[in-house]
Amino acid sequence: MSIEFMVMWGGFILASYAVVGNDAIQTLGTFISSNEKRPWYLLWLFASVVLTFTLVYGWYTSFSGDGVGGDVSYQRLERYPLPDPMAWYYLIPPLVLLTITRFGIPVSTSFMVLTFFNPENLGSMMFKSVSGYFVAFVAAIVVYLLVTNLLERKFMERPLHGTNKTMWSIFQLCSTGFLWSMWLIQDFANIFVYLPRDLSFNELIASLVIILSMLAFIFSARGGKIQEIVKVKTNTTDIRSATIIDLTYGIILFYFKELNNVPMSTTWVFLGLLAGRELAVRWRLGKLNSSAWKNVFLDLGKVTLGLFISIALVYIIRGFSDL
Repeated sequence: MSIEFMVMWGGFILASYAVVGNDAIQTLGTFISSNEKRPWYLLWLFASVVLTFTLVYGWYTSFSGDGVGGDVSYQRLERYPLPDPMAWYYLIPPLVLLTITRFGIPVSTSFMVLTFFNPENLGSMMFKSVSGYFVAFVAAIVVYLLVTNLLERKFMERPLHGTNKTMWSIFQLCSTGFLWSMWLIQDFANIFVYLPRDLSFNELIASLVIILSMLAFIFSARGGKIQEIVKVKTNTTDIRSATIIDLTYGIILFYFKELNNVPMSTTWVFLGLLAGRELAVRWRLGKLNSSAWKNVFLDLGKVTLGLFISIALVYIIRGFSDL
């Protein structure tokens, strides 16, 4: 077993855990919060089915003409060639991510990992990510100014029960499945950047088992530290509210997916959506105060800090590796 092989798969395992632990809560956070009373393994099973389909579909539809394998990143790694050789220091970015995640700082895995592989694409990725924040922020304000009086107020006044609860549970599964698949298409690049761009069938199965194992750990921990960002937002534990959040987020990610294949930080889109929603809902309910603005700027400050930390560490590590 070569050192390069160990670095490739070691990096993949570390990146899988870092991405799932830090980023997956963006899409599954409201799903976890609004289904806290359900067994974690049922929630994990649903997420695993969607993940498996999205991964295998991407691999199958991009199968190379020479029969070697397929690209599971949905062409988002075209500008990120696999390093030759794969040196040991490529393990550092996911290790740093794991450390920062434990403090609850929503660091972007896209900036941390992908920039390390190719710093030249930092500008386009940063522009798309920051644009995503403001698009999500404005879209959430517009949507929730319209629906808060019609829906959110009723959600908080009338608990779900009976047939309505079953119907909304189905709606939530559909919206979460759509959002989860859109997010995976964006973030598979952050994980599979460590592996060959064309995966063989055996590599596909091995990688799938590893990711699903990481996902099981996150679900059993009910989201971990990053989940607190979701819990403090107004009424995110209601299945109906979670469904609207997921659908809005999924549509925004779909737009950026179709825009181009430049990777982006979904963390910025996620926090922009939650910020716009929180302000709109509180304003409609007459509860907009300084603490709401404080939470919005606190989350924005965290993700901005994470961005600067990511970029600084990338260039520091690359500087030392070139010595």
